[in-house]
Amino acid sequence: MGRPVVLSNGQMFVGLNQHGLVHDFYYPYVGLDNLTTTRSECHKIGIWADGKFSWVNDGTWEINVDFETDALISLITMKNKDMSLELQLQDFVDPKTNAFCRHMKIANRSDSQREIRVFMHQVFQISQAGRADTALFVPDGNYLLDYKGRCSLLVYAETSDGAPFDQYAVGNCGIEGKEGTFKDAEDGELSGNAVEHGGVDSVIRLSLRLGANQAKVIDYWIIAANSQLDAEKIHEELKKDSMVPRLRAAREWWNDWMAPAKDKFAVLDSHHRDLAKKSLLVVKAHIDRRGSILASGDSSIFNYGRDYYCYCWPRDGAFAIWPLIRLGFKEEARNFFEFCRDIIHKDGYLMHKYQPDRAIGSTWHPLLHKNRRELAIQEDETAIVIIMLGEYLKLTGDKDFVELLYSTLIRPAAMFMAGFIDEATNLPHASYDLWEEKFLTSSYTVATVYSSLVVAGQFSELFGFPDDAVLWREAARRIESGLPLLFDQDRLAFRKGILLQPEGDLSYDNTLDVSSLYGMMMFGPKSTSEQVRQTANLIEQIMTDKTTSGGTPRYENDWYMRTRHNVLGNPWFICGLWLAQYYKDNDMPEKAEVIMTWTSSKALSSGILSEQVEPETGFQVGVAPLVWSHAEYINTALDLADI
Repeated sequence: MGRPVVLSNGQMFVGLNQHGLVHDFYYPYVGLDNLTTTRSECHKIGIWADGKFSWVNDGTWEINVDFETDALISLITMKNKDMSLELQLQDFVDPKTNAFCRHMKIANRSDSQREIRVFMHQVFQISQAGRADTALFVPDGNYLLDYKGRCSLLVYAETSDGAPFDQYAVGNCGIEGKEGTFKDAEDGELSGNAVEHGGVDSVIRLSLRLGANQAKVIDYWIIAANSQLDAEKIHEELKKDSMVPRLRAAREWWNDWMAPAKDKFAVLDSHHRDLAKKSLLVVKAHIDRRGSILASGDSSIFNYGRDYYCYCWPRDGAFAIWPLIRLGFKEEARNFFEFCRDIIHKDGYLMHKYQPDRAIGSTWHPLLHKNRRELAIQEDETAIVIIMLGEYLKLTGDKDFVELLYSTLIRPAAMFMAGFIDEATNLPHASYDLWEEKFLTSSYTVATVYSSLVVAGQFSELFGFPDDAVLWREAARRIESGLPLLFDQDRLAFRKGILLQPEGDLSYDNTLDVSSLYGMMMFGPKSTSEQVRQTANLIEQIMTDKTTSGGTPRYENDWYMRTRHNVLGNPWFICGLWLAQYYKDNDMPEKAEVIMTWTSSKALSSGILSEQVEPETGFQVGVAPLVWSHAEYINTALDLADI
């Protein structure tokens, strides 16, 4: 089910699952490290009333998980008719301190006075191997502390009248045959065990006396810091006042942050505005304050895949930053470009993906292809960063900042791309395609490299390097001369790509791929406009709306996460939105509107967009949220409003 709510302050990132429970908890980077046991347990909330106990994720609760339109603050309701109870939660990550806060109202919906006991369960895994963590009760301060090395997590809760939790228990979880300390809560009482190490979890209890149809509030927080002392300082600040003013301050912070986009959002079609706003919040949630932009903080894919999406792909980051640039946000863009400056290879290219701390990410791209040494890169990732830097300059006029990047990012990248061209084709040498699967010279990559060299030439002329401008413009002209090789005259569509063989022959991949259309439409030379139109026509005939769910897959016979063998592939949100952008550019806005409506109809109730859609049921597939999906939704909404 992904993460219907994500909360962040650029250093701490918390993902809530479909039950409104903490399932991802990243610190000290957005996307690194995930301090929860994502393969097994989420944090839990338990309720005891009238001698009966229930965890809110046991299937007996009606739960709605949403978040505000103008702030990263959750709106969660939990109702249990049999227990005559209702919970309302407003959660946020404090913008100024690394504290995840829950403001929880518990309402007694019965006609009699009752004692209600609320149990808050935490299960962290600071040590990657699930061992050597320590959790303990700290009597001086009356809080729980979960720590390992330079990571300390302080847990506390109190009622609105200042009464702290009245019971606690710490124990082992997931080791030595022990399911977890949360089991200790199910009789309504906690053991008071004060310390444990290894694989650990903990529970605290708060007791409330509620009259008929009365409600009371609990404030709960988890503080992350480099030391117990630092965590305690934040803890003391939080205890000085109730959660209400801090919640209000968080809302004001988000409203202030969104201010640059206010006027542009005001002119969006009302049918698109709320989802566009939420999409902006989702994108921002995945941006680390040190420049990385996470592809997705949803770790659920780790339960059935080899890896997660908690990396910064230069490609995803560039597409994520594009709508922010269009909306008037500068700081996030500048930080991202500086991140790219710091990670670029000395030879001028960007690698597959990176961790948020700038370390190289995992890859499945070999350094050999048919026993020949090759770079394990997607050249389009280098190209798109330079293109987005051009968009940044055009929309902000921030010449001084871009000029600072000329010798450290722009020139190394452009020199690499200008030299990474095959003499036999005049096209970029093969690398891995946009989808990270095939080694070839793809139409999409060619288009981005062409555009990037044009933009780099403009930079060099602007900053007084005419020799560079001549070199890079000539490289762009060479690439344009080789474009006929990429067009399939039989199908009248751009190919996925070509591959120059060692003996000099060419092999052709004639797969119909939406990225070929998008790349040439958005980044290719104007001379390809008729071929773009023909490609779009064929995609519409063969690939669009061919399943019960509707939508458009990435390419013919896409295998990735495909759930049914009688379809060409699962529909992807970004591919449909690319088509919508094509329709808008070609005076068919009504077709674009149909795709926008389809997109919003397939979102989670909170507005979260995943990567893919199941072709028959319409359920979301893959990570949710996918930042790229949200970025393309914003871009398409801005296009339709002519912004």
